[in-house]
Amino acid sequence: MKTVFAKSKPGREGVWPEKPSNDVSQYIDASLLRGKDAGLPSLSELDVVRHFTELSNRNYGVDSNFYPLGSCTMKYNPKFMEGVAALEGFAALHPMLPQLQGAGSMCQGALEVMHHMEELLCELTGMAGFTLHPMAGAHGELTGAMLIAAYHKDKGNKKTKVLCPDSAHGTNPASASLAGFEVVSIESHDGMIDPEALAAALDDDVAALMMTCPNTLGLFEKHLPEIVRLLHEKDALLYYDGANLNAIMGKMRVGDAGFDVVHLNLHKTFATPHGGGGPGSGPVGVSEKLVDFLPVSRVHKLEDGMYALSYDHPKSIGYVAPFYGNFGVFLKAYAYILRLGRDGLRRASENAVLSANYLRKRLEDYLNIPYNRICMHEFVASACKQAECGVRALDIAKALLDKGYHAPTIYFPLIVKECLMIEPTETESKEVLDKFVDDLIEILALADTNPEALHAAPVTLPVKRLDETRAARAMELTDDA
Repeated sequence: MKTVFAKSKPGREGVWPEKPSNDVSQYIDASLLRGKDAGLPSLSELDVVRHFTELSNRNYGVDSNFYPLGSCTMKYNPKFMEGVAALEGFAALHPMLPQLQGAGSMCQGALEVMHHMEELLCELTGMAGFTLHPMAGAHGELTGAMLIAAYHKDKGNKKTKVLCPDSAHGTNPASASLAGFEVVSIESHDGMIDPEALAAALDDDVAALMMTCPNTLGLFEKHLPEIVRLLHEKDALLYYDGANLNAIMGKMRVGDAGFDVVHLNLHKTFATPHGGGGPGSGPVGVSEKLVDFLPVSRVHKLEDGMYALSYDHPKSIGYVAPFYGNFGVFLKAYAYILRLGRDGLRRASENAVLSANYLRKRLEDYLNIPYNRICMHEFVASACKQAECGVRALDIAKALLDKGYHAPTIYFPLIVKECLMIEPTETESKEVLDKFVDDLIEILALADTNPEALHAAPVTLPVKRLDETRAARAMELTDDA
């Protein structure tokens, strides 16, 4: 498909902008005026509409097909939330409106939403306070690591290390490092954090442990009470990576379990759109002993029932985002939480766990399942048997594209060879799950009978199998492809 620039025809126009009636240099500095044509393509309106409509038809999204991407929770997003976020009283607000007087009454509803959203997230997680400012999951992690650093600095603790399991999301060590900590990896045992390995690494320099529960293998960390005890005995904090909270929503409050800091992915757990580079939202909650360090500004409810932003928090880590975070994203999550309520959120978790275990059982005779026991919302399989025939996880993933599916996560976590991480989410029907399994079994059969067919996949898509190393190192971007 040609680019829109390659389709350009000199002199063809879709709109006829009026020429200015006076000399624009009178009100625009001459240094800011363009000296030559803008270089935009020349197309009719119909050309432009058809070009971008064709591009949209090539997009892959959860609205068009199954998206079993492990650890990323690409589930269906109810469309009513888009209507809520588009309400004029929210969408037309300017972030610089005064809070209380004059036109400030126009933003009281937005401030109330933010205040109530924080209360809801505190209730869901068992935390004492929340900030909505972080604008992505990794941004939430960094904010959490900064809060941990501020807590220890305030107490005079000279702690320099953060522990991360060897199955952790890659953003965990990155966030801890950005916050100034040395990262120490903890080896897993039987797919979980080993309390003995933790105890061996837990010296007086350790500031925190960052963990996901259930972890990236889809397993619940059964040693959690012992982990909490070991950390708190050393005045080290426990950080909860909220990427997998969708497995335990309404079932477990992480604050009650002993976690001190948590970030949530509203664009995953609470159904706001995910992928394509954002926008995201990664609110961070803390236990009582860290509330004073939360970022500013903070929404307070005044005695007269009005809401205002408060900046007088001397121990705060300061600003972590412009204005108040991605307001439209947590507005959608707010609507989702209110619509589902306590029982609905709990059912969502139950159905996610049921779907994952259903797929695990159906596939256990065809793929190696290294930790083949009751899982949570996702599970990890291994294509090590197929690799013996020359068919790797990558080949299986590419073949799934030909079947119309987005591929599952592959080669993560790193502790499982030829890894395929599959997460069905709670929003897919049994019919969809069964068809996915049947198609995957058909692909796996080809590993024995015709492995070369899998090496060529995908063959039905606009872009076929690439030499990925060459594509990354020697890109050729042309207008005539």
